[in-house]
Amino acid sequence: MEKLLSIIIVSFNSKYFLDKCLASLSKSSLDKKKQEIIIIDNASTDGTFNYIRKKYPHLTIEHNLENLGFAKANNKAIEKAKGKYVLLLNPDTIVPENCLLLMTSFMEKNKQAAVSTCRVELPDGTLDDACHRGYPTPWNAFCHFTYLSAIFPQSFTFNGYHLGYRNLGLIHEIDSCAGAFMLIRRKIGEKLNWLDEDYFWYGEDLDFCFRVKKANFRVYFVPTSKIIHYKGISSGLKRHSRNLSTADKKTRIKATQARFAVMRIFYRKHYQKSREKLLSRFILAVINIKEKLSLISLKMHEN
Repeated sequence: MEKLLSIIIVSFNSKYFLDKCLASLSKSSLDKKKQEIIIIDNASTDGTFNYIRKKYPHLTIEHNLENLGFAKANNKAIEKAKGKYVLLLNPDTIVPENCLLLMTSFMEKNKQAAVSTCRVELPDGTLDDACHRGYPTPWNAFCHFTYLSAIFPQSFTFNGYHLGYRNLGLIHEIDSCAGAFMLIRRKIGEKLNWLDEDYFWYGEDLDFCFRVKKANFRVYFVPTSKIIHYKGISSGLKRHSRNLSTADKKTRIKATQARFAVMRIFYRKHYQKSREKLLSRFILAVINIKEKLSLISLKMHEN
């Protein structure tokens, strides 16, 4: 029997936050008969699977014996989903009771929308800028990493990376949102073969939205609804949540490497063919240098 909404949560060592997330979802004003929750525990070592299975016996939860990565684990869950819409949701989120009803209503009323996201806020109330992104073209990436986008946050020219020139109080199209809250129209997901499993930890959301737009469908930012995103709980890389994360040194290094692997994969898939070889070599070299500097900084912090 088809549901209106399938909520997919992939969790890795996020037991405490997943519990809070599920508690918030239990208060949703969207009719429970119209939704389902599917959880994939990606080989957590913090007891997530047994804890959640015991506390929420009515939910579907599976335990992977190895970490399959975010994209592959989500695709695995989507195979079981029965919803007209599929919501990719991070475990370290809090979802207000009216959010799911507002967002599914938006999708029902706006048939041209293939993907939508709400306003995603960090715990301090500021915007998680990953939910409101432009494409990481070489120019946008250059402005981002040289902090030109921070110096000129509302500039069309210098802040295309996060579309800082758009009015965040109004519903509008964006290039990409984040997998922390990504609501997808099932028939579009099926048409695009869902998430690209070449991406392990990050980037599958950006890649999916890129393919959505390339296929002439639309991605929307809907600030009339919002969630809270603790962000970085699994990776341990974000300053604001570093003390809350249980990620060890090995995991932090792996997460850092994954961030830059995404840049290389995305560039090679979507931009390299249209660039001169010399420019491509330069861009990939810059990514490698940035990765090495980030790893050095991480190791210094760990010590």
